[in-house]
Amino acid sequence: MKHRGVVLAAVTAAGFAVGAALAQRSMGKWRTALFSARPLRRLAALGYLSGHPGVEAVQVLRDYLAWEEHPALRRRAEAIVRRMEATLS
Repeated sequence: MKHRGVVLAAVTAAGFAVGAALAQRSMGKWRTALFSARPLRRLAALGYLSGHPGVEAVQVLRDYLAWEEHPALRRRAEAIVRRMEATLS
């Protein structure tokens, strides 16, 4: 019985580790896709940029806002810019 619990805990921990690694890989892969034709890639790129605040990120996001036509993605980018500006000032 104890052995089964240890195995279950190990498998669960391994699953979380693999999931986290895949999520990081996915976010890193799409971080340069901010101006992609595919909305999900742009959303992934916004997610990546939101975790990496900086002056350069704000400048890129401002260019993105001038380019983006999708309302939900524009709102997301605007929220990220506001948060970054508040953090950086």
